[in-house]
Amino acid sequence: MGQKINPKGFRIGGVFGWDSRWYASGIRYSTFVLEDEKIRRSLLEKLRRAGITKVEIERSINKINIILHVVRPGMVIGRGGQGMDEIKHYVTDLILSHRKKIGRAEKKTNLKMDLKVEPVKEPNLSAYFMASQIVDQLAKRLNHKRVVNFAMDKIMSSGAKGVKIILSGRIAGAEISRRETYKKGSMPLSTLREEIDFVAMPSLTKSGYIGVKVWICK
Repeated sequence: MGQKINPKGFRIGGVFGWDSRWYASGIRYSTFVLEDEKIRRSLLEKLRRAGITKVEIERSINKINIILHVVRPGMVIGRGGQGMDEIKHYVTDLILSHRKKIGRAEKKTNLKMDLKVEPVKEPNLSAYFMASQIVDQLAKRLNHKRVVNFAMDKIMSSGAKGVKIILSGRIAGAEISRRETYKKGSMPLSTLREEIDFVAMPSLTKSGYIGVKVWICK
């Protein structure tokens, strides 16, 4: 069961909350779902150097609240909040261009946005943050075993109950693709009350993509 179901999706409502919180009906629902996906994907890519781990989106009538969970908040805020203003303009332009494409053009003044930055207290317990570090190091052609073992040691020393990392693809530039599993501690995937963070992320190496999956039992 644990191998077929996304561990975070399996626990939504019980252990985890929703990353998007709003209500809509009809065509507005599909518009908002696509908007959320575009906003989340763009911000995760744009703020990667700042160590972003999660983007939460809340909506009310003509207002969007975006909460960014970041390891290095100073890089996002910038001098005198200049970075926050840049992100606001970036996201506003992204939303307006998307709505223009689907024939729901709006004026910039009609869209109100509130941006919050939340610092991440323990980044080594975030599956997204650790997976992004592994992905970057594999792309730089570092030894995969050393990278994974170092990441697992950091996670366990931060207070995790268990960690599991799977690499799949042409690992270390091998001719034949393979799958390697690394595990430390306990990982009870069938226990619903356990808080298990999970992410799957590709690493683009010179030999091709290497899939990286990280499970962290907090």
